[in-house]
Amino acid sequence: MRPGRAPSDGESLRHIAVPYDSDEAFLRLAVPRVRSALAEGRSVLVITCATKLSLLRDALGPDAGRIDGRVSTSWYGHPYRTLAAYHEYTHGRRTLVICEPSWEGRSERDIRELIRSESVLNAALGAAATIMLCLYDVRRAPETALHFSPVSHPLLLGADGESASTRFVASHELVLNGDRAPLPEPGHDARTMPFTARELRRLRQTVGDYARAAGMDPDLVISLVISVSEIAANSIEHGAGHGTITMWVNDGELVCEIADPGGSLDDPLPGYIPPEPESPRGYGLWISRQLCDLVELRNEGGVLRVRLHLTMGS
Repeated sequence: MRPGRAPSDGESLRHIAVPYDSDEAFLRLAVPRVRSALAEGRSVLVITCATKLSLLRDALGPDAGRIDGRVSTSWYGHPYRTLAAYHEYTHGRRTLVICEPSWEGRSERDIRELIRSESVLNAALGAAATIMLCLYDVRRAPETALHFSPVSHPLLLGADGESASTRFVASHELVLNGDRAPLPEPGHDARTMPFTARELRRLRQTVGDYARAAGMDPDLVISLVISVSEIAANSIEHGAGHGTITMWVNDGELVCEIADPGGSLDDPLPGYIPPEPESPRGYGLWISRQLCDLVELRNEGGVLRVRLHLTMGS
């Protein structure tokens, strides 16, 4: 576990999946646990829909002002920024987190990445003094999310209390649909250019020009250029010292693939966990996952391919 933080009183993360089926059940779960956590001196973060937050505050009475309440649609807008937010919130303090993603309107890809981020929390917050209750409303959560909840959570809460999940899989061993499938071929109008250390500045200019010409939002162009530059710099410093970049537009996204003929994947969770402050490596993929909508990696035939997806407009 890389993020450096000392657990309080020997505590570590308790990551618990909690299925429920009504607003009344939500309150029965949340209210006593919030009050107990406040009595223990924990910080309490509750993330759910605005309606349930209102119900919880009403039930808590005067204690309502002592919790941090966030609306799911905002907190879960981007899975890997959500990971960073959890990392920041739990750092250095004892916490109770009661959280419930918003699933409505998400694509299959979005659901997959949200499930993956739930799993990565086990590694990212492993040493945190945090109790995390992840709620799944069985009336609304997609079947895929319900299926993987015991896979991504080491503990389950049922009628008889907490129990160990027999289906739990460590974050670095999780395999979701499509993870090992070959990446689709670039679009027919894709543009490819080689790069070396001397050409990084020209590479950044070319990526920016391509994105602007394709109609990308100017603020997002900056995010794309930073991400591409970080991955290309990694290829130069830690890979073969050169590579190629291929760019194309697909279904409202600009896709950039950086191919490094000398790259390798020695991190089991590449770019998912914040690097240690003193670490000389790991920032490129971390930054790219924060800035892009999706980052895909494949290592085939000695070539590491990093594919960045970023929407064209906000």
